[in-house]
Amino acid sequence: MLARKGLIHDEFLLTRLAEDKDNHPQFKTKTRKARFVSKNGACNVAHKNIREQGRFLQDVFTTMVDLKWQHSLFIFTMTFICSWMLFAMAWWLIAFAHGDLDPKRSSSIPCVTNIQSFTSAFLFSIEIQVTIGFGGRMVTEQCPLAITVLIIQNISGLIINAVMLGCIFMKTAQANRRAETLIFSKHAVIACRDGKYRFMFRVGDLRKSMIISASIKIQVVKRTTTNEGEVIPISQVDIQVENPVGTNSIFLVSPLIISHTIDEKSPLFHFSAYDIGDQDLEVVAILEGVVETTGITTQARTSYLSDEILWGRRFVPIVTEEEGRYSVDYSKFGNTVKIHGPLCSAKDLMEGRYHLVSRAQPSKSAKKRKGDNQQASILEKKMATYAHINDDSSDS
Repeated sequence: MLARKGLIHDEFLLTRLAEDKDNHPQFKTKTRKARFVSKNGACNVAHKNIREQGRFLQDVFTTMVDLKWQHSLFIFTMTFICSWMLFAMAWWLIAFAHGDLDPKRSSSIPCVTNIQSFTSAFLFSIEIQVTIGFGGRMVTEQCPLAITVLIIQNISGLIINAVMLGCIFMKTAQANRRAETLIFSKHAVIACRDGKYRFMFRVGDLRKSMIISASIKIQVVKRTTTNEGEVIPISQVDIQVENPVGTNSIFLVSPLIISHTIDEKSPLFHFSAYDIGDQDLEVVAILEGVVETTGITTQARTSYLSDEILWGRRFVPIVTEEEGRYSVDYSKFGNTVKIHGPLCSAKDLMEGRYHLVSRAQPSKSAKKRKGDNQQASILEKKMATYAHINDDSSDS
């Protein structure tokens, strides 16, 4: 109950061991394999001890886009303030060198009118860079240096505006924002289809705008050891997606069930229902495509640990035809139903060590009707035997 309300994290499963005389229960935590890709698509990888930090400054634009919002807004604000302060200092020095700050030279024409202090120079710098132009201050033709500084500040302001606004736009239009409406089922399933095991999960798009050229990719991430004894902590193995056209492209108009046939080339070939939950592996699903409205390539990711793979279940249908159009019920998006089938591995199934049971398990109502029919037939036999005995007794 506490875990459902969010008071205890789901990663910790409390298991009751024993109770002492004071009725104080003892608990232990069940360790869980670290995810390579989280359920929301974030990669669970921490980069440490990076010595060449200067490489990030060589690509300032990407670094700015990758920063957090509070850091980006802080840099955005400080860039403008620093540029205003820098050119305000330049305008104050020009006025000081020309003698415009001396109140005794009020009769001469200044380089910039109405600049008597650094504060007025700062206000003039803001007016130039953001093109406000209140009209109280302006550059005269007396100082060529002032005209040169005016040109430099205008060009610098345009560059700063382009870079800063570009960073803000790219952060708001990032591809991962569109991936928030691309959903995956919480669990994956393994069941038989046409006599073969299939690894399946469901994917859907909540928006009406389509993902153009959508493709799906599945990888199995696990710890492996080579024949020479080398331990590879993260080994990524691509597995084929079942598609009649032979490619990974999909038409994601309505939710689809993505399947992978477990054959000899599959990493899941030797696993059965009894040992799949104990395997140290992770199945990563990657959906990639182009957003129809913006033309930006987006990517949505999720993963399934071994204990999130349900054996002998299949997804319930959620697409129905209503009033001449197809309707999708997303309330049943991740619902599964148990089916009757084998529990052996795909290898044993292929070698004929287990016969596939294609007959569906009868329901309780069917069993009840069958039992009622059997009881009725037994009663009819008893009545026929009783009538036959009565006929024999009357003849004698």
